[in-house]
Order: sequence, then C-alpha cells, then structure tokens
Amino acid sequence: MPPERVPALSIRHVHKAFGRHVVLDDLDLDIAAGTIFALLGPNGAGKTTLVRILATLIRPDSGAVGVFDHDLLRDADTVRRLIGVTGQNAAVDGVLTGAENLRLTGRLLHLGREETRRRGAELLERFDLVEAADKPVDAYSGGMRRRLDLAMSLMGKPRIVFLDEPTTGLDPRSRRDLWSAIRELAAEGTTIFLTTQYLEEADQLADRIAVIDDGRIVADGTPAELKRLVPGGHIQFRFADRDLLDTAARAITGRADREQLTLQVPSDGSAGEIKRLLDRCAELDIAIEQLTVHTPDLDDVFFALTERTEVAA
Repeated sequence: MPPERVPALSIRHVHKAFGRHVVLDDLDLDIAAGTIFALLGPNGAGKTTLVRILATLIRPDSGAVGVFDHDLLRDADTVRRLIGVTGQNAAVDGVLTGAENLRLTGRLLHLGREETRRRGAELLERFDLVEAADKPVDAYSGGMRRRLDLAMSLMGKPRIVFLDEPTTGLDPRSRRDLWSAIRELAAEGTTIFLTTQYLEEADQLADRIAVIDDGRIVADGTPAELKRLVPGGHIQFRFADRDLLDTAARAITGRADREQLTLQVPSDGSAGEIKRLLDRCAELDIAIEQLTVHTPDLDDVFFALTERTEVAA
C-alpha cells in the first residue's frame, strides 16, 4: 500500500523539561504514513518521554504535534482513536486469559460485542495464540505475552502504532517472530514508530532512523545514509598474485597487503564508487579474484553520535 501524502506525524519545536532537566529540546520530526520509523538513543535521551507525549499520556511544555493532520492537544480524543501503544512492559492482565484480555480491550474501546468477538478471533489467529487463548496469561512465555500485548494495541485498528522497546528481554526466536508481525503491519499500511536499544532491530526493520541524544535529533536518514556518516568504510580487493596487486596499488590509492594479496581502498561503499574502481581495474586489465565491501554498521554510528556518559532512564 503506498504511503499517504499526509504525514503520520508532524512534530514541531517540541520541548519538555522536568524541573531544570531538559528532556526534549526543540524537537522536529516528520514521519511518513505507512513506514517503519525507528528512534535510537542512549538511556535518558528522551525516547520514552517522546512516546508518552505522542500517546497523549503527558503534554509537551511547548511545540505542536500533528497526527494525520489532527492536533495532538486540541483533538486528543480523535488522536487516541488513531493510535495504538505497546510500552516497554507488557500491559496484559496475567489472571485473565488471552481471549479475555482482548475482550476487555474491545469493551474499553467501545467496539461492540460482535466487533470485539470478530476482531479478537482475528488477532488470536494472526499472532498464533489460538491454542493459548483460554489459558491464563501468567502461563504465557515472554514472547507470547508480547504478541498478546501487540494484539491488544491493534484491537481498534490504529493507523499508527507506537512500540517502545517491544522486544526487550525476548529470546532471538521470539524477537524475530515479532519482527515479522511488525513488517506485516507496515505492509498493510500501518505506520510503525519504534524505539529500540537493539541496533540490529532498527537496521532490519526501519525505513528511516533518527538518533536522539540529550533531547535533540543528531542524525536522521535511512540506515544506509546513517552508516555513511562515520569513517571507516572501505572496499577490499583480493588478487591472484603480487604482480596484479602491485599494478592495482600503483593505479588506485589504498593500503596493500602483499602477504594477503589484498588492496584496501577507502570508500563509502556506494554503487557508483564500486563501479568507478571496477572500471579502473578493467581499463588496466587487472583481474580481481574477490571483492568485499565494508561499511560502518549502526553500532559505529550510534557510538560516534552519542558518545557521552549515559544516565538512568
């Protein structure tokens, strides 16, 4: 489904402080509808505070937020009907069964008995919880609880879902199962706003990533664009013999390793740069045995942009 022209979120000059501690400092963001957006940052950077503002749980001190063109403060009731929220801790009732949790959510949303039944059955099937539907949630695994939590946030068919560190504490299989569910939601047109401490998670899921530090956005772009912000990218060529290596080293600036028969060339790893280097080797009739592209990963980006002493969230 193509993204809508109206942005899912439009955040302008949002400021929030607790006493003298500024948590969000004149924040600006636009997030396209139907995309997965990830917000990264160290503990205490302002991620959860921003999610709480966007979920209408707290008010900003100043600034404006539009949710599908609805003002967050003036049209709060309308905004609440457009959003779903999954917090850091699963908001499920352990005494109730999975099905009962969904029915309770339906009643709170005033969906009506038939729509609650239909929607609950649909979500139990979607999140592979049918067999566990009539079991108390206290008996669920961590992954099952998180899937139920996400299902509850989807009962009202929200157009945007806020996921605040949704996979914290999950094992790798449960994490990947939740990733699949998130991708399916986005493919259907739901906008996903994700905060996470797992950089691989953002890299795997997000169409766009912003890095927040000390309440300010310090970088914003696609995963590939962010990786090009830090140095260290290179292309490594391997050759069959030293003669070919020496010929290449004379024509292309790089670091030659005559033992490993490799030439390491600083590069951003872009397709245009790779083509330029390959064309140069072809002009000189230099056969390349192997080519490897290394670009900095999101860990490199994160540490380069948020290098400071962390504080408690």
